[in-house]
Amino acid sequence: MNRRTYEEVAVGEELPALPIPLTRTLIVATAIAGRDYQDVHHDPGLAAERGSKDIFMNILTTNGLVDRYVTEWAGPAAVVKAIRIRLGVPNYPGDTMTLTGTVTAKHDEDRRVEIAVRGDNGLGAHVTGTVALRLPAKEAS
Repeated sequence: MNRRTYEEVAVGEELPALPIPLTRTLIVATAIAGRDYQDVHHDPGLAAERGSKDIFMNILTTNGLVDRYVTEWAGPAAVVKAIRIRLGVPNYPGDTMTLTGTVTAKHDEDRRVEIAVRGDNGLGAHVTGTVALRLPAKEAS
């Protein structure tokens, strides 16, 4: 398990890429778990009637995956202060979304780091945005 401290993180540091297979089960189950019963997230026929080529992932799932990506890198002591994302192309089943991130800023006054995140699939950028985290201080030896 990772445990990043504020002192060991550098601006420009890249987070390891995280590929996420976009299965039909992932898209449907996470929409229902979030009580998002919009038919475009579980019914291919109705999604097509609304102009989509298939069902697609909802924003709550994308937000949760971005949170997971950054906190898995930072460790359990990190505190998410803000997630600001913008959706682009849809996440359709059968594709893979790969999340990437870069540390873009550090704020000494509150041990906060900002990370630019991006999630790309075969169509392009599904999600772009920033995550702000407060990281623990390095423990005194």
